[in-house]
Amino acid sequence: MSHETREFFTVRRVSEALAGFRPTRRTAPEEVSLAGARGRVLMADAHAPADLPGFARATVDGYAVRARDTYGASEGLPSLLDVHGTVAMGTPPERPVPAGGALAISTGGALPPEADAVVMVEHTAETMPDTVEVMRPAAPGDGAVRPDEDVPAGGLLAQAGRRLRPQDLGLLAAAGATHLMVHARPRVAVVSTGDELVPAGKVPPPGRVRDSTAAGLAALVEEAGGVAEPWGIVPDDREQLAAVLAQAVAVSDAVVVSAGSSVGARDATAAAVAALGPPGIWCHGLRLKPGKPTLLAEAGDVPVIGLPGNPQSALVVFRLLGRDIVRRVGGCMHPPVRATVRARLERDVPSVAGRFDVVQARLDGDLAVPVFGRSALLSPLVGADGFFFVDEDAGGLYAGTEVEVEPYA
Repeated sequence: MSHETREFFTVRRVSEALAGFRPTRRTAPEEVSLAGARGRVLMADAHAPADLPGFARATVDGYAVRARDTYGASEGLPSLLDVHGTVAMGTPPERPVPAGGALAISTGGALPPEADAVVMVEHTAETMPDTVEVMRPAAPGDGAVRPDEDVPAGGLLAQAGRRLRPQDLGLLAAAGATHLMVHARPRVAVVSTGDELVPAGKVPPPGRVRDSTAAGLAALVEEAGGVAEPWGIVPDDREQLAAVLAQAVAVSDAVVVSAGSSVGARDATAAAVAALGPPGIWCHGLRLKPGKPTLLAEAGDVPVIGLPGNPQSALVVFRLLGRDIVRRVGGCMHPPVRATVRARLERDVPSVAGRFDVVQARLDGDLAVPVFGRSALLSPLVGADGFFFVDEDAGGLYAGTEVEVEPYA
C-alpha cells in the first residue's frame, strides 16, 4: 500500500477506510492436516490431479441401460429388457450391457461398458424373472455422472485467498489431499489502555471499571481466523504505551489498541502509534457513529488499529473494519458474504449526512426495532439480534423503510 504524507488528525469516511486501508502483511505458510483445515486459507490454488470422480457412476438406484433401448417406453407400452445380473459396488463392472439388456445398479456403482443411462427403480417393474419393464424413456446421461463431471483433471478444487468450508474439504478429500499449505493464523496483540481500567477478574475500586472490551475483541479476532494475544492494561502514559506497542509490533501480525484514541488532553495512543515509524497513521477519525475516534496505521507492514475507549464503539468498529483487516493479513482476500435479513423499520432513525451509522436492532417478525443506547454501554449490543447501516449520504431513514439486518451469530 502506498502512503503519502498525511495530516496527523485525518478524518475519513468509512467507505474510504473500507476501500483504501490495505495492509500488505501476510502470514507465513503452515502445513496442516485436512482434518484441521476448516476455516484456514490456502497459500495457492489447489487443482485436481485427475478427473473426479474418475469413472462414470450411477446417481440413483435402478438399472444401467442403453438409452436407445428405452425410447418410446410408457406405462401403457413399457420396454421389456433382459436383466443380466447386478453391478457389484466397489469393483469395475465385469460385463457390458448388451443390446436390449440391463444390469441392476445401486447409487455410486460404476456404469458398465455400453451403458449410457440409469433408469430409476421407481420407473420400472419386475413382472417376470430376469426381465424388467421400463415405463419411462431415458436419455443418455440420465441417472449418471461422467468421469470428469465433478472436476476435470487440472480443474480448480479450492481457491487461494478463501477460507476453507466443509464442502471444500470434502472435494479436496475426494482428490486425495491429506495435508495442505495454508497461511498461519494471524497473531493479534490486544492492548487495553486507561488509568481507569482493572482486569476483568478484579473488583474495581471506586472510580475504576473492569476491562470489558478486551474479551469481546479477542472473540472477534478468533471469529476472523486470528489468534488473540492479550497484552494487558497499559496506563495513559505515552512513553510506556509506546514501549509496549513497539514490543507488540515486533512479534505480532496486527495490533489492536482499545481506548485512548480520542483527541483530548489524555490522548497518548496517537502519539505512541506515530512514534512506531513509517508508514505511520493512515487516518485518525472516521465519520462513523458509534466509533468516530478510530485510528488506522501501519508500523512497517504491521497494521495497528486504535479503537475508541467506549466498549460498544470499540466492538462495533472492530466488527466493521478490524475483522477484515485480520482476515487480509491471514491471506483471506475474499471475506465471507454477509448474511442479512430484510426487515422494515419500526420507527424513524435519524442520522447526519456524511456520517455512516451502525444501528443495533431487535427483530420482531418482519420488523427491525432499533436498539439505542450510549456507546459506553454494552447492554444495547446484548439486547440486539443484529445491526443495520445508515449509509453516509442517507441523512436518516423513515419508519417502514426496508433495511438489511446482519444477525449476530
